Amino acid sequence: MTVIRLTRMGRNKKPFYRIVVTDSRKRRDSGWIESIGYFNPVTEPKVLKIDEERYNYWLSVGAKPSEKVKKLASK
Repeated sequence: MTVIRLTRMGRNKKPFYRIVVTDSRKRRDSGWIESIGYFNPVTEPKVLKIDEERYNYWLSVGAKPSEKVKKLASK
């Protein structure tokens, strides 16, 4: 099954997340199919960028977003 979820980047105590499309059987930070955005919770204000066209495409072909991605995308 294909999922849309966050993958952690950055360094210790400075997290940075990419919003990626991946196979649900893979680990959190392992290989992914496509990166469709990013989220930086450390900066003020928090930075969120999602390619809505690609996000909607992946939803249309059956990808399931994680709870956090669904919440971020609704903003």
